[in-house]
Amino acid sequence: MAGEAQILPGTLDLLILKAVSLGPLHGYGVLLRIGQISGQTLLIEQGALYPALFRLVRQGLLRATWGTSENNRRAKFYELTASGRKRLREETDGWNRLAAAMGSVLAAQPEKS
Repeated sequence: MAGEAQILPGTLDLLILKAVSLGPLHGYGVLLRIGQISGQTLLIEQGALYPALFRLVRQGLLRATWGTSENNRRAKFYELTASGRKRLREETDGWNRLAAAMGSVLAAQPEKS
């Protein structure tokens, strides 16, 4: 798929935290939100998503509660905890610094003699 971008190792948790920071979501909703906010360039496989959600709940970064989805099915909904908001801020700051540094490196031009 030409329009898709590969997710870098270590970024899935950050993507999930950001998606859930925009409002509580059930698992499939997290997939849809990441696709939506990335312009459909970042598509997460369910096989990677659910273990990551479980891990983030276990780490105390997300809270999970049972509820009813928009199609009237029982689903687990995820929302950020205070620790999750803090981790999201820290990770976002780190990625912004890295992106700025990479931008500077990639914009470098050869010296003129």
